[in-house]
Amino acid sequence: MLRLRSATSSVEDLTDGTFQPVIDDARIQDPAAVTRVVLHAGKIHYDLVAEAEKRDDGTTALVRVEQYYPVPRAELTEVLGRYPDAEVVWAQDEPANQGAAPFAQLEMLRGRIAGNRTVRVISRPASASPAAGSAKRHQAEQAALVQRVFER
Repeated sequence: MLRLRSATSSVEDLTDGTFQPVIDDARIQDPAAVTRVVLHAGKIHYDLVAEAEKRDDGTTALVRVEQYYPVPRAELTEVLGRYPDAEVVWAQDEPANQGAAPFAQLEMLRGRIAGNRTVRVISRPASASPAAGSAKRHQAEQAALVQRVFER
C-alpha cells in the first residue's frame, strides 16, 4: 500500500484533519438505495472501491473501520443508522478464522451496534495458513472474494 496512489493523504489531511475511526462511503448519493453495507479495513478497501466503480454500484456502501479497539460504537451506530434496511457484511482478505472477523462479529452482536441485523462475513475459507502460497492463487482468491461482496 505504500506505493498505492489512492492510499495517500494530502498535507491538509495531516495538518487540519482529525483521525476518523469509521469512514463512511462518500460515493453514496442516496442512502435509501443502499441494500448492503460492507464494513472492512485495510488494503481490501481499494479493491472494493475499484470494483464498485467498475460496476457503477450505488447500492453497496463501503464503510472503512479504521479503529478496532476501543470499538467506535457511536460512530458505527451513526453510519449504520444511515442505512437502516441494508444487510451488514464484514469483508476481509484474511481467512475466516483469522483477522478481525471473529472480533468484529462478537462486538457487533454483543454491542447491538448493527441493531437486529446479523453481521455476515465474506472472507477466504478458514485456514491454518494466512496466505495461499502462490501469487497467482492469491490473485484468483482475491478476485473471487471481491466478486462475492457484490453478488446479491
